Amino acid sequence: MPKVVDHQARRVQVADAVQELITEQGLDRVTMARTATTAGVSVGHVQHYFSTKDEMLLFTHERVVQKTLDRVSELGERATRQRLPIRDVVIEGLAEWLPVDPRRRSAHRVVLAFLGRTVDSPQLARAHAETGRLIRSMLATAVHNGKECGEVPHDTDAALAALDLHCLTEGLALELGSDPDTAPDAGTSRAALDLVAARVRTVFPGRCRQYE
Repeated sequence: MPKVVDHQARRVQVADAVQELITEQGLDRVTMARTATTAGVSVGHVQHYFSTKDEMLLFTHERVVQKTLDRVSELGERATRQRLPIRDVVIEGLAEWLPVDPRRRSAHRVVLAFLGRTVDSPQLARAHAETGRLIRSMLATAVHNGKECGEVPHDTDAALAALDLHCLTEGLALELGSDPDTAPDAGTSRAALDLVAARVRTVFPGRCRQYE
């Protein structure tokens, strides 16, 4: 029988190599040849799946974002099992976007590289805007659900609260990840996490009635 090729797995293999290069050397060092070497494949293999550097970056960014969203979804499922308030899920979910450890710092390096390219690429700019809308939509849903269970005051504007939390997190992420050579120290990372948690608690000040 002919060998079945998992094209998605091949593309992911290349994307993981792109992320590794961006994390360790920066976007300028990402080329078809270096990506192929890092992935352990031929240049022709890379070119078969991605015709340009921006295509590789777009897919890599999508993969990084999806992995983060998957972790946030897992948090929601765990919260349901453990009967945790929505507030706790939002705090942990937003923390996934902050570069406070090597895994999240690597993901944020990809986001920064992607953001820089959006200035000259409408396609990448649209993808970035879509990601932001998705995050704010998820936050607005959490605020709406918080109203239903009693954690959030009924007069809270869900869209505005979502924008506030998203902008705070994005701003902190940019600040924490601004130095390409030095990771934020433990105190700075802890302060950023505490600031996000404090802001979330102002939006979700009530007690959850969902499990009572």
